[in-house]
Amino acid sequence: MTIFYILMIFIVIASLIAVETTDLLSAVICIGAMGFGVSLIFLFLRAPDIAITQIVVEVLGLIILIRATISRDLTFISGDKEFFGTVVSVAIIFVIFLAGLRVFETLPEFGTAIFTEAPNAASQTYISQGLDKTGAANLVTSVILDYRAYDTLGEATVLFTSIIGATVLLRRKTKNTPETLQPVSES
Repeated sequence: MTIFYILMIFIVIASLIAVETTDLLSAVICIGAMGFGVSLIFLFLRAPDIAITQIVVEVLGLIILIRATISRDLTFISGDKEFFGTVVSVAIIFVIFLAGLRVFETLPEFGTAIFTEAPNAASQTYISQGLDKTGAANLVTSVILDYRAYDTLGEATVLFTSIIGATVLLRRKTKNTPETLQPVSES
């Protein structure tokens, strides 16, 4: 549990830096670090589906935010700030790396069914009562569409919205600009 508290402290520090910094790009990077810290917490809490969703949304959100801030924030790094920024960046990356190592140590070995390690897991209910409660012949479908329907809908909505947002912001200008449109002649 100590790694959980270390990640929480890291997230709080990253959020404070994001709020207090005057450099927009540094704020965006801190928000990204905060999001990746949250995804590590989800992985540590054994919720890999939510961790994957968090990473996808975080990456797309960072693309959007960096695209929006890079044109507005022109920063020039002097010699003193460059060394301090490099040291802080390396320290943050090192902490994230150590937290990731610690999370992967706590996960069961690949191929081990989680319900064998947690007898009161929800998967036991899905397996023992899934056919009777849902009537679905496919157990995976019953879990996704009956037991976790709102969760699946929410994840799909978040992913779809973030992909559409990134596509809209990153697309090239349309070919049909007002200058290139031909006037319609009336006959």
